[in-house]
Amino acid sequence: MFTHGRWQHATQRVSPNCEPRPNPQDISLIVLHNISLAPFEYGSDAVERLFTNRIDETANPFFTQLVNLRVSAHFFVRRDGEVLQFVSCDEMAYHAGVSQFHGRERCNHFSIGIELEGCDFEPFTAAQYDVLLILLRDLCQHYPITAITGHQHIAPNRKTDPGHFFDWQRLQNADLPVDFNFQAA
Repeated sequence: MFTHGRWQHATQRVSPNCEPRPNPQDISLIVLHNISLAPFEYGSDAVERLFTNRIDETANPFFTQLVNLRVSAHFFVRRDGEVLQFVSCDEMAYHAGVSQFHGRERCNHFSIGIELEGCDFEPFTAAQYDVLLILLRDLCQHYPITAITGHQHIAPNRKTDPGHFFDWQRLQNADLPVDFNFQAA
């Protein structure tokens, strides 16, 4: 399912916002996020442009604050279920920022970041959950994943995603071989 950290079911894109992992064997956490650019707008190529450093600040006034950001995620799940991959899972993507999980800082070093197209104030789609569960199962089979958590849990004073509309129970019911952590860092 993975070749050089690239998932065969994803549309591949390349983000320069990554680097080698400090310990390539330590990929034990999945962090779930949400993103919409501009806020509450879906279906554009703005997230792809952000993760590949090609955001057009003239396209939307909101984008002026994003021009110099160097961020990425491993995966982006659109509302229709399409999955784009920006960074090989074998590399470190810049998705978590200042973060802590069970006393370990710098979650980017040991995590895989999955962005869901959405926001804190609307439910995610059935198509997103369907493909997310497939992706999570494949990741858990290929990497030594021990836990899945939200950005809000590893950076509680800074982040709120994936938000209260995210259906954690749906993931727990899927019988994934991991722990779910909902406690603040």
